[in-house]
Amino acid sequence: MDYAIFKTGGKQYRVKPGDVLDVELLPVEVGDSTAFDEVLAVSDGGEVSFGTPHVAGAKVVAQVQSHYKDKKLMVFKYKAKTRYRVKKGHRQNYTRLVIQDIQAGG
Repeated sequence: MDYAIFKTGGKQYRVKPGDVLDVELLPVEVGDSTAFDEVLAVSDGGEVSFGTPHVAGAKVVAQVQSHYKDKKLMVFKYKAKTRYRVKKGHRQNYTRLVIQDIQAGG
């Protein structure tokens, strides 16, 4: 397989075997493998097959390398002339994956 486009966490990712990818936090232990079956497109030797909406039987197999938190983002709300100020911080949780295999299915 050349590459695949799959969906997780409300986002779409284009991957090929060996890629390292950061996705939103997954409930999988570090070192375990996980499979994504919401594959939208698969390319094999230049031949691209698109799903309607998913490619039947296709899946992307990945191994969880680590879980981590991103750097802090500051969120600041302000309204003029009313003494209204709110300052909040946010740190997004991510899972780092190593793509092991792309299976095209039928």
